[in-house]
Amino acid sequence: MYKKILVPLDGSSLAETAIPHVEAIASGCHVTDVVVIQVIERRVSIPSKGRSMPTEKDLQNIEEEMRKEAWEYLNLVQKRLKDSGITAQTDVLVGKAAETIGEYAEKNNVDLIVMTTHGFSGITRWAMGSTADRLVHTACVPVLLVRPPQCVPHK
Repeated sequence: MYKKILVPLDGSSLAETAIPHVEAIASGCHVTDVVVIQVIERRVSIPSKGRSMPTEKDLQNIEEEMRKEAWEYLNLVQKRLKDSGITAQTDVLVGKAAETIGEYAEKNNVDLIVMTTHGFSGITRWAMGSTADRLVHTACVPVLLVRPPQCVPHK
């Protein structure tokens, strides 16, 4: 059923809680292709008193450093998956997380997206947004959301 699984990670140990699920699905469904990605979002702070706006060169340097860190991180994840018997490809993308993940999945014939939710609710969710929520509503492929380990059911 699944031939290609996309695993978006943000570098956090929380996001990595999706990996055991990917390992189980990949081995149980004989998945031939796992792709682990990290999306870098450009964030520009608004200058405040005493601070100046970063130049285009500053932004390029920041993005270059973020890409380097992302590739190093993804190489570690790729090795971890290889140690579990799963061959994975990696990619670093730049853009808004939900939109970039959804576009990548569509363009690359992904059958399933597996990711962890951060479990925010209320005002925190409103303020921070939810990549997982936006992806569930916009992606054209199934999305498996893994709840964080500290998740407490709401009654």
